[in-house]
Amino acid sequence: MPIASMTGFAREDGAVESTSWSWELRSVNGRGLELRMRLPGGLDTLEPKLRELAGQKLKRGNVTANLTLKREDAPKLSVDSAALEQALHLALSLAARIPHSSPPRAELLLSLPGVMRNTAASDSSEAQKSQEAALAEAVMAGFVRALDALGTARLGEGGRIAAVLSGQLDEITALHAQASVEAADQPGLQRTRMLESVQALLREAPSLPEERIAQEVALLASKSDVREELDRLGAHLDAARALMAEAVNIGRRFDFLVQEFNREANTLCSKSASVALTATGLRLKACIEQLREQVQNIE
Repeated sequence: MPIASMTGFAREDGAVESTSWSWELRSVNGRGLELRMRLPGGLDTLEPKLRELAGQKLKRGNVTANLTLKREDAPKLSVDSAALEQALHLALSLAARIPHSSPPRAELLLSLPGVMRNTAASDSSEAQKSQEAALAEAVMAGFVRALDALGTARLGEGGRIAAVLSGQLDEITALHAQASVEAADQPGLQRTRMLESVQALLREAPSLPEERIAQEVALLASKSDVREELDRLGAHLDAARALMAEAVNIGRRFDFLVQEFNREANTLCSKSASVALTATGLRLKACIEQLREQVQNIE
């Protein structure tokens, strides 16, 4: 399975009779799964089921799901033919009895009560319920397709992130190897530096027991050994590559692991006794920070 990002976009459109609908799903980084639903009135009863569907397919990310409806303006009025014929017959009969009268005008006939009727008002409640049910079903199915499309988009972005992560882990591995070489003489170098400082101190205070001071110097030099930090950093690199291979829902664990990377790099810099090792430690910290920024995008 490839790594999934938390960033993506998907759109799904459809129509039921005279009503068209459109889903837009947007996803960005988040600590957990946070879903914001924007539904038109009348369809807000679908929200619990929609949330359940989203939770089955997404584990992390701030997701906004926006549903828009557009209802086509269907004709609202129709002519009652029987009423119109009756009104026309009466108007013509009356015009024939009045000398020099004008023939009845169409707009006046249509304005007579009962000639025009409201088509929408005559629709049965059963037909409306059937249409609403069909719309709800179509919207639900469209949401599932939009979730699948969003998942595909997040996987595509995740593939690009995985390539970047792999390159950054390679760079950290190379810096780890370089630091291991530079740290080989770290205890001896630290001991020499401390002895020089102690000898200068002894010249000013010769009463200090030299043997005891030498023991303290040896203890401090051993504490400055960075091999333990380098060993742990190597283990973290192995763990990171194992997570890359696992791929699914690794974001939180990878984020925690990168914090451990940074802790070892900080300790390495603080214990360093050479300019070269310090420089390598600083490069490690910079690369680990870049790694952390990319890991923030992983589901």
